[in-house]
Amino acid sequence: MLTGGEPVLTTPDFTEITPTADIRKHRHGNRAKCLQRILRLDLPVPPTAALSFETVRAIADGRMPDLRALVGVFGDGALLSVRSSSEMPDWGGPGTILNIGMSDAASDRITETHGPDVASALYTSFIRTYAVEVHRLDADAFEDPITPRIAKARYEDEMDEPFPQDPKVQLAEVLRAMARAWEGTTARLLRQAQGAPAEAGLGLVVQKMALGPGQGVSGAGVVQFTSPETGEPQVNGRYLPRGQGRQALTEGAAQFIVTDPRGPSLEDSAPDQVHALKEAAAIMRQRLREEMQIEFTLMDGELMILDAVRAPRSARGEVAIAVALAEDGVIPREEAMIRIPPYTLNGLLHRQVKAHAERDVLTSGIAAAPGAATGKIVFSAEAAQAMAAQGEPCILVRRETSPEDIRGMHAAQAILTERGGATSHAAVIARGLGLPCVAGATRLQLDAKKKTLTVPGRKMFHEGDEITLDGTSGDVLAGRAEMVEPALGGAFATLMDWADAARDIGIRANADTPEDAAMAQRFGVDGIGLVRTEHMFFDATRMVVMREMIFAENPGDRQAALDRLLPMQRNDFIKLFKLMQGQPVTIRLLDPPLHEFLPTERDGIRALAEALDLPVSRVSSRIENLQEFNPMLGLRGVRLGVTIPEIYEMQARAIFEATAKASRKGAPITPEIMIPLVSAAREVELVKARVDAVAAEVRAKSGVDFAFRLGVMVETPRAALRAAEIAENSAFLSFGTNDLTQMTYGLSRDDAGRFMSAYVSQGVFAEDPFHQLDEDGVGELLLLGAARGRGTNPDVTLALCGEHGGRPDSIAFCRKAGFDYVSCSPFRVPVAKLAAAQLSIKDNALPEDAQAKL
Repeated sequence: MLTGGEPVLTTPDFTEITPTADIRKHRHGNRAKCLQRILRLDLPVPPTAALSFETVRAIADGRMPDLRALVGVFGDGALLSVRSSSEMPDWGGPGTILNIGMSDAASDRITETHGPDVASALYTSFIRTYAVEVHRLDADAFEDPITPRIAKARYEDEMDEPFPQDPKVQLAEVLRAMARAWEGTTARLLRQAQGAPAEAGLGLVVQKMALGPGQGVSGAGVVQFTSPETGEPQVNGRYLPRGQGRQALTEGAAQFIVTDPRGPSLEDSAPDQVHALKEAAAIMRQRLREEMQIEFTLMDGELMILDAVRAPRSARGEVAIAVALAEDGVIPREEAMIRIPPYTLNGLLHRQVKAHAERDVLTSGIAAAPGAATGKIVFSAEAAQAMAAQGEPCILVRRETSPEDIRGMHAAQAILTERGGATSHAAVIARGLGLPCVAGATRLQLDAKKKTLTVPGRKMFHEGDEITLDGTSGDVLAGRAEMVEPALGGAFATLMDWADAARDIGIRANADTPEDAAMAQRFGVDGIGLVRTEHMFFDATRMVVMREMIFAENPGDRQAALDRLLPMQRNDFIKLFKLMQGQPVTIRLLDPPLHEFLPTERDGIRALAEALDLPVSRVSSRIENLQEFNPMLGLRGVRLGVTIPEIYEMQARAIFEATAKASRKGAPITPEIMIPLVSAAREVELVKARVDAVAAEVRAKSGVDFAFRLGVMVETPRAALRAAEIAENSAFLSFGTNDLTQMTYGLSRDDAGRFMSAYVSQGVFAEDPFHQLDEDGVGELLLLGAARGRGTNPDVTLALCGEHGGRPDSIAFCRKAGFDYVSCSPFRVPVAKLAAAQLSIKDNALPEDAQAKL
């Protein structure tokens, strides 16, 4: 029994780490297993013992291991450290405690061997750590320059007991504090946020201290041989003479590792030790198959490796290191791809706020589109366009965006909205454009008329004031922040080539403009899976003509307006076809209700009346008549094509004329025409008859015998259920999961953000269904529609083109369901490609030609 009546475990409760010891990651943690691997490489590691998850749980419950035996592993008078060892490094754990065993007697011994200054510094440091980290005493009481005697006196005043002199008592208290810290609510929530299961255990590693504050060349340091930012080869670290642990990373007196013109270095005084460090790192890289960060101590010139962890790295570094390891033959290419979490690529595709840059956070919202941008605040699309015309970067701030804001969104560097969520209009368009977006920043007080933005408790911003938007974290920052630029070449390009060779499902992009298509091509897509033609009309010139068509009072006037829109659409399609070089381009016919093309504010209505030479009252009345109680379920999509067929006929003509012209000068084009919002097979028949007629006219007039494919966007539950009939006249079924989710749930994606967090937290939904595909409900409709469609048309192409298309879980679902491709925003294409490759590799379902490339 331990002094004080501590109950002692009777089962084996610790294991000395040796090359042959039974140390297991799932039982003792990642750090313990890593230290054993380092020992197996014949590298110098101080004596170390591992406490299992089971032992640490027992300690938290008040049952101590055999401390006398544990301390005996290290010999009389040894100073010890205790480090946490969770199963996965990202799961964290309590901080390291150094110099356990410092006492009056230990101080006297160190005074004799190393001098009184070293002994005093070690003793004071341990008392401070023991008081603050173990017993949670006020840190301020131990901060000012104090001696061990004063520190002990302050400890005794607070604790009403002497500072413990027995190393076993000290160790017991340290172990208990660390075990209970792991069980705390905050620690549990933090590790669960990193993906740890609720029952995740903590191991502890007890290690003999290598006395850095020793004689000769003595000290401690931390080093890695890759850049944390880029992942490229670079000696990166610091060394503190007479230091301990990771002090070198925070002390101003620390030295560089290798010779550096900026100051003294370890290599200047100990070149052999630096050479030994380089050799150790090279051995670890080859044998542990990873770039490691090494924590080391020099004790009178003798190198000791205290710890080695996976070298910290940015997203760019993650990719560079994995690719380099594969290119050097350390790991296979497949493993390099598997190692990189797909969403890591977002850190390469967009500008980001630098990792350690100062951040003056004003407020936070939903991280709706990744990346970061600095710009001047503007409150309207017109102001954004004007600012962009002057070469000034701007951030568009709106209560929520609408299709009328499209041009302003194109002109802005980023988008900030007071309302909405991850699948709101602002979020969807921003992701398509590659713009950072923070949505649902509800603490903001926006006054569009006065052109002010107020952050409660901070300040009022006016149009023209500068802010930074971090769409990756959801933060809104005051002023400028230091940025890191995208990195799309080098290792990233290599990774994408490998992913293309490995994946077995098509990846297309949603692209509404030639600029979007060019970006998609840059990422190497298999085609365009969704062109939303309505976005082609939001140019100021086209908008006027579009509004004339809407206001036409007879077929002749409507046709005249459509005839003016025809060449505009045709030119856009020609550009798209040329950019895609014969790859498939799926063009969705006009989808939104017509009122979305009309102004809603007084100034806009007045300007429209002037442009149309009509009374304001008449324009207002017409706009009011076009309003619907539930426009998303009203006159839109195929219903426009059936009731106002001239619109779809014009679009079909523009597509076919562009096809004929592009085919004359390049690879034959086979456009894919997609009918939106279908719910009945008869709708497809009606539109198909008109499209076929237009195609025949254009073939006869142009003399070009082109082909085309007509398909359906399945976004109503009825279309999925009646897919057998619909597929008879459809070459493809592309499931639009944005609207399909809305209609299946009876839930507006633009409004759901207001209460979705409450629903998820209370377990109503496992996740926001607009963010993560609802496989049980919406997914069942996809499976039914796919099976029924292929039942009557075995050759029908199946695709998913909603916002879910770029998510790894959705891609996994589509692969299992036998879909041909997914389509997503251009900047989600790399994520989708890597996710698809990983799924194929894990299923070991690579085709022979891909195996050869890998």
